[in-house]
Amino acid sequence: MPRTKKEHIISKDEKQAADLQIKEKQKQIDYDTRDFTIELLITKFEKKDFFIPPYQRDFVWQPKNKTLFLESVFLGLPIPFMFFADCDNGKQEVIDGAQRMQTLVEFYNNQLQLSGLKKLTKLNGFYFKDLSDTQQRKFLNKALRIIILEEDTPTAARQDLFYRINTTGIRANDSEVRRGSYPGPFTDFIEKCSKDETFISLCPMSENRVKRHERFEFVLRFFAYLNNYENFGHTVNEFLDEYLIKNLTDFDETGFYTDFQNMVTFVKENFPYGFAKTEKAKATPRVRFEAISVGVALALREKPDLKIKNIDWIDSDEFKEYTTSDASNNEGKLKLRVEYVRDQLLKE
Repeated sequence: MPRTKKEHIISKDEKQAADLQIKEKQKQIDYDTRDFTIELLITKFEKKDFFIPPYQRDFVWQPKNKTLFLESVFLGLPIPFMFFADCDNGKQEVIDGAQRMQTLVEFYNNQLQLSGLKKLTKLNGFYFKDLSDTQQRKFLNKALRIIILEEDTPTAARQDLFYRINTTGIRANDSEVRRGSYPGPFTDFIEKCSKDETFISLCPMSENRVKRHERFEFVLRFFAYLNNYENFGHTVNEFLDEYLIKNLTDFDETGFYTDFQNMVTFVKENFPYGFAKTEKAKATPRVRFEAISVGVALALREKPDLKIKNIDWIDSDEFKEYTTSDASNNEGKLKLRVEYVRDQLLKE
């Protein structure tokens, strides 16, 4: 007969230890639940009593998302809670709900025209000023429920809440979650590099991707792969999270910045299209960026005064094979593509 796995019996001591841990962790988060009218929310936001912290996402909702939210408000449908946190200066930090807040303000100030409504079709084309006085008052008097964390809630607990909110629904992308969950000197440094003018000029991307912090993602990948690509052996997200956490407060900023600057300068001087495929490209494939940026930096580490005659190899079938989209999460392909670029450059 097949042997069955022996069931682990939870002991009394283990149960007590679990109870104590739950109680201890619960002590870290005290909160209050309040109902704010839309009018009060708008007023306090415009008075800057509410603020959106740096780790929050930029305002990236598309018009259809905004109007769908507003239609839900008009219809009286349940709206997901917004999460704020009290600060010691009397203001409140918006942990989650920035898009909803800014949509309400935009609509109230007649900067947003309703369109694409599926149920309240008669409202399509309306600004707030076009509503009847009755509907304006009803809209402003509607209440939204807010969860407010107490002032003494640890920063780590606030960041953990942001992380949990944005990993249990279709909300922030991976890069945004990382920025929000792991603030620190290294995160700030990556943000600084992502705003480098030369880097931006070499790395075209859509406005939406910029707002979703794709440049931050590119720079993080550059450092993670440059310094640790040989140890890449699992999912990209786990690899990047671990690298970010490891370097969060202790990293060689001078050395890292030198690597980054030397790399972008070399690419600018030797790659006519930068990291893009063509002169007029409006996007930069991640795998292509990884191959060129990391390969260049590896070559410069071996030969700081590197000079090359051409980059004809960039149009080769081999390079194209290494930088196709299906190679992005492949351990072997990552090593092949960055070392291929490195070796081609060092052949000169």
